Amino acid sequence: MAITAVVMTWPSNIPLTSLMVPLLLGSLLLGPRHLPWFVVFLMVMLMLTVGRQEEIVLRTVLAIAIVFLLCFIVLVTSFRRSRLGVAGVLGESMLVDLRDRILNQGGIPHLSEEWLVESALRSAGGTPFAGDFVVATRPRNSRRVELAVVDVSGKGEQAGTRALLLSGAFGGLLGALPPGEFLPAANDYLLRQDWEEGFATAVHLSLDTGTGEFEIRAAGHPPAAQLDAGSGRWTIHQAEGPVLGLIEDAEFSMVRGLLRPGDALLLYTDGLVETPRRDIGLGIDRMLGHAERLLRDGFDGGADRLVESLGSENDDRALVLLHRR
Repeated sequence: MAITAVVMTWPSNIPLTSLMVPLLLGSLLLGPRHLPWFVVFLMVMLMLTVGRQEEIVLRTVLAIAIVFLLCFIVLVTSFRRSRLGVAGVLGESMLVDLRDRILNQGGIPHLSEEWLVESALRSAGGTPFAGDFVVATRPRNSRRVELAVVDVSGKGEQAGTRALLLSGAFGGLLGALPPGEFLPAANDYLLRQDWEEGFATAVHLSLDTGTGEFEIRAAGHPPAAQLDAGSGRWTIHQAEGPVLGLIEDAEFSMVRGLLRPGDALLLYTDGLVETPRRDIGLGIDRMLGHAERLLRDGFDGGADRLVESLGSENDDRALVLLHRR
């Protein structure tokens, strides 16, 4: 209001483009109910100011056109925001808070000093939202840890909203169901969503932290890789199962294994091992070669080192590293 009053009082000395300041502030702070009326008010003030100009030159005409164009853009944006019902800054903060809460909900639980568990996630283009995510839980009064690495169809921001929804839902299913029922329940949940791109791949690990025994089930996902500390060799655990969200009543096979002291296990998404020009099998061999070299000096920080050195920045990448000390 103060800026518009100044422009109206000294129309020849104050540039018309000063009206862009309240326009910008209004677009950030006002809700979709009040923002259109504020834009209309500024346009009326602009017309009144133009009428008080002593001389209208080409520069003035261009300034009027720019302000009107910006008012139109903000007006169209306000109509799009009406679907959310909150102002721009508040809507962004709500989305960020939702993302942080869901990611914290799926955070890896604290384990004993015997176990090192690290996760690393990188999204396509470096945005905070990705189609890959990790969910984990530790049931009460149990030595078991349930962990799932999921890759939602699409990448980056396109898959980010679906990944946010699924990470919350899968986190709840992971802690509420026996290990053998998680993937079938996740598959049924995706089928009920009826999305056009409603499929995802996943690998589910159920680990007994007391004995080191584990079960792996997968749904169209790259196989887990285990390092045998005694021989220094990597073993691929290929569990069979269809992609989630495509087939009703799908069945998922199980692979059992044992993590001895010194052993390690890698769970990852295809962004680390697959490119349009490289077969996934060659990508897995390359990843294991990097893992052998990068983890030689220690496993601490190994997940981040592997993710940084592998895959493409144009694809989402997620990796979980488990090491039994």
